[in-house]
Amino acid sequence: MRSFRLLAPALIALAAFAAPKAASAQSFTDTQRGDIEAIVKNYLVSHPEVLEEAMNELSKRQAAAEEQKHQESIAKNGDTIFNSPRGVVLGNKDGDVTFVEFFDYNCGYCKRAMADMLDLLKNDAKLKFVLKEFPVLGEGSMQAAQVAAAARMQDKTGKKYLEFHLKLLGGRGQADKARALAVAKEVGFDVGRIEKDMASDEVKAQIEESFKLAEALGLNGTPSYVVGSEVVIGAVGLSSLKEKINTARCGKAAC
Repeated sequence: MRSFRLLAPALIALAAFAAPKAASAQSFTDTQRGDIEAIVKNYLVSHPEVLEEAMNELSKRQAAAEEQKHQESIAKNGDTIFNSPRGVVLGNKDGDVTFVEFFDYNCGYCKRAMADMLDLLKNDAKLKFVLKEFPVLGEGSMQAAQVAAAARMQDKTGKKYLEFHLKLLGGRGQADKARALAVAKEVGFDVGRIEKDMASDEVKAQIEESFKLAEALGLNGTPSYVVGSEVVIGAVGLSSLKEKINTARCGKAAC
């Protein structure tokens, strides 16, 4: 009866408020408190739907508070989220909606969500797509992100980076420095320069920027997305992502 224990103090306080002023909650004896608890418990056992209604309302309020927090964080950090020069920009650089993905090269859900990204890039000509390294799954992920960040420094267009990204994220096995460098070499990057740039302040700043944004937004896993003024956690599927994009688009113009 954990839910009852959580609700009982509040209901006792309510009973005290409804009682004569002389009988405050603090003046209840142990026997009186026990009687009230028994009444409340019996009522909840007879009407268990009250617990469900209360928990549903709690969930709604928590979700609304979380959404408000996300919107405030996006408003505060919007320029860095959507326009940082350290993000990899794909699609329409002047798009009417910016779609930001935080990912990890060793994230299985990110691998499955890669098809969603490709579909959006192919079929939505008005979409600006930004990729942000967010290596949260261990040392191999951090190494792969460092290689990727260094590769970005050689490719201002993002085209070669995208080829690298798809091969590394879509490949089998653990992503780490050795595997990321092999993929970088395969797609034509200067691997010697990458190994040098991996230790640069720019690579460090890019990854630190992603972690600071993730903390501000309350992200704790991958993939996570920012679409307009909304944060989306997890691989929610293509149809859901399209809905988020349409909502962001409708927020800028009549639909």
